[in-house]
Amino acid sequence: MAPHPNEFDQHRIERALARRVRYRYVAPRVVAEAGGYKVESPCCSRNVDTEGDVIDIALIQYDAAERLWCLSRKNHKAGEWLLVNVFGTLHELLAVLTEDASRKFWQ
Repeated sequence: MAPHPNEFDQHRIERALARRVRYRYVAPRVVAEAGGYKVESPCCSRNVDTEGDVIDIALIQYDAAERLWCLSRKNHKAGEWLLVNVFGTLHELLAVLTEDASRKFWQ
């Protein structure tokens, strides 16, 4: 497996986000981060940022030692990332992120 971040997985994440359920009318961006990827997007609901500026949505990191994908959401009030769950595959992680049934990510 290629080290992270890498262009292949970044494109997989971008393609999956295009199929997301919530806030389909904004264009999220996937940014390479040490050990993974950060998803950011304009705040269209204005719940987090009343000006509609770009906010952090999710942090996706790969733990090479454990061979697991970690998905975190941003606690915007505290300014910190909170681990939501770990997954065996990127595909499983992206299914949770794009569905976001409990609105943990797309607030």
